[in-house]
Amino acid sequence: MTSNAELHRRRLDAVPRGVAQSLDVYAERGANAELWDIEGRRYIDFASGISVLNTGHLHPRVKTAIAQQLEKLTHACFQVTPYESYVALAERLNAIAPGSSPKKTLFLTTGAEAVENAVKIARLHTKRSAVVAFAGGFHGRTLACITLNGKVAPYKSGFGALLPDVYHVPYPMAYHGVTLEQSLQALADLFKVAVDPARVAAIIIEPVLGEGGFYAAPAELLRRLRGLCDAHGIMLIVDEVQTGFGRTGRMFAVEHSGIEPDLMTVAKSIGGGLPLSAVIGKAEIMDAPAPGGLGGTYAGSPLACAAGLAVLDVIQQEQLLDRAQRIGHFLTSRLKGLQVRFPCIGEVRGVGAMVAMELVKNQRADMPDPELTQAIVKAAGRQGLIVLSCGFYSNVIRFLAPLTIPDSLLKDGCKLLEQALHEATESLGRGSTTSTTAQPA
Repeated sequence: MTSNAELHRRRLDAVPRGVAQSLDVYAERGANAELWDIEGRRYIDFASGISVLNTGHLHPRVKTAIAQQLEKLTHACFQVTPYESYVALAERLNAIAPGSSPKKTLFLTTGAEAVENAVKIARLHTKRSAVVAFAGGFHGRTLACITLNGKVAPYKSGFGALLPDVYHVPYPMAYHGVTLEQSLQALADLFKVAVDPARVAAIIIEPVLGEGGFYAAPAELLRRLRGLCDAHGIMLIVDEVQTGFGRTGRMFAVEHSGIEPDLMTVAKSIGGGLPLSAVIGKAEIMDAPAPGGLGGTYAGSPLACAAGLAVLDVIQQEQLLDRAQRIGHFLTSRLKGLQVRFPCIGEVRGVGAMVAMELVKNQRADMPDPELTQAIVKAAGRQGLIVLSCGFYSNVIRFLAPLTIPDSLLKDGCKLLEQALHEATESLGRGSTTSTTAQPA
């Protein structure tokens, strides 16, 4: 039998070191919220492949849809010989997208592709070039996307000249003293001293920072940005790649603010595990590029579109938006209970089932603890729980369990997290205030 250690040795020889990984274990199969590695060990999955599996590993409806499509067609290229599933999925996304304006949808393959194309469309529609993004934001790993990202290491370091005419302003982070008004003032100052708003094609924002640490944009910020964009003819792009498809308790996180974006990028959980992304936007904006200006060889593949249609069915029929709210309430409650006993947990925050805890030293927000964060990720893996780190300061652990996770596994996962916290804090001398023996759920 191949071991994790043997595969890891092969990986070091075959795969570039720039492709990081959280755990040195190799997945073989999955079912809903569980994974098994090649040695047969089971893990509870609180990562969902970075929020790709809101409907869980191999959901029966998604699996059936893919299997049925496999009997018909795997590839044709929509630009050569189009097919119904692409059109049908676009129709359904147009119907559920926020706002009353008529919509159109372009399918692509990755979240980065969606962001790149949203910027292209915004530039063409406005005949402008500048783009404003936010500190801490993450939009992908292509050259344009790393320029938009609001963090240098590891995304921009050493990759040379980036996309010109991109500007950044602070994202509100109440825990770190960055207020809504400070962000808006920074944007006003940017328009005074660095770039004329008449030259700005788009402002792009995540309604909840993903890689940046799960800080949620105040609804008032999104409403003010909507007004500012309307006043200056700027396109508002909302990046829903990580927040979409029920993760925050709404189909799209921007719905919490009640505004309508001009363009919205989606990916990850749209395809139930298959590569699929999209730009959903106001019809007149989406129609700006001429025929041939948009597309991609594998964009909106028959397999991915079939999976996407099944994902929407599952979200609706299993009431996963409500389920996300219940998961989020349970997780935040349990984490705040742990916060009382583990002073290293500086803040617990979340929107729906998009939940995080931030690790600090001496209970101080200005003393992030990335070392402890990584130790907890590794300890959780040893306990049989998969979690992910993130954050502007690399000191946040995020929880992205499938929305289909049973209550029993959710509770078991929290117990394993508590054991990992105890192991990591003891090994690094961070300690807890009281006994950390796991309590009954």
